[in-house]
Amino acid sequence: MRIFVTGATGFLGSYVAEDLLAQGHEVGVLLRPGTRPWRLAASLDRFTVIAGTLDEMGALGRELVAFAPDAVVHMAWRGVGNNERNSKDQARNIVDAVELVDLAADAGATAFVGAGSQAEYGPYDRAISEDDATHPTTLYGIAKLASGLMAARRCAERGQRFAWLRIFSTYGPKDGEAWLIPSLIRTLRAGGHMPLTACEQRWGFLHARDAAVAVRLVLTSPAAQGIYNLGSPEAPQLRETVSHLHELIGAGDLGFGEVPYRPDQVMVLAADMRRLGALGWRPMVELDQGLRDTLAWHAAAT
Repeated sequence: MRIFVTGATGFLGSYVAEDLLAQGHEVGVLLRPGTRPWRLAASLDRFTVIAGTLDEMGALGRELVAFAPDAVVHMAWRGVGNNERNSKDQARNIVDAVELVDLAADAGATAFVGAGSQAEYGPYDRAISEDDATHPTTLYGIAKLASGLMAARRCAERGQRFAWLRIFSTYGPKDGEAWLIPSLIRTLRAGGHMPLTACEQRWGFLHARDAAVAVRLVLTSPAAQGIYNLGSPEAPQLRETVSHLHELIGAGDLGFGEVPYRPDQVMVLAADMRRLGALGWRPMVELDQGLRDTLAWHAAAT
């Protein structure tokens, strides 16, 4: 297949692009001029680089017609950081998704797969299934939900197969430094002190390699359409995961209970994965091995 991927220079998007390439697909990646695509550096010459941005849809549309993708995977998003979750700029993402559906259809693509989020559901105290009601508590979650709904409607109107993956929590080498696991690794390896909440949450972490395989499976399965959860089927207490990582590093110290929970703190992040499992997906990277691989990457990168 010829596949166009947005957000391929980001953490999870880079894994998706690399996985599709490794499986023999022709992959076009959207690259903003001036961006340093360090996550894709090892194989950048094997991608079809499409220079442009989602701010210039007209120019992007012409590039897509020339590339003629069979499918589009939309991983890009504005404002993923915690401090941007309630920014009014989240609304721009809805327009991006709907306009990209139209550009994809105009270029001949027959499938559109987008990256949603568990934030669309809002807090639950148990594992969440795709049939559960959505009640997002942030503008980020609202924008993800609206993007999926509007993209689905537009895909139906344009005759495209549509799938929306609600991503829970992923980790692995090349993750952004602001997230919990990279922050822990950086602080503890330097012998520092890491202030934390009490970490009583049940929190499932899925390795980005397993997430990328899931995206490919949904993309290449003709019957796959609609909403799919994408997360770890296991959700141990966060304190267990953090303590295990501390043991692997063997340096620094943890300050459990030094940071208060946010008013809207999610206390259970667990995904019911039966729907994706019905397509044959199973996670292959155990948490212990994934943490060790991530530690090794950080050690080699510093």
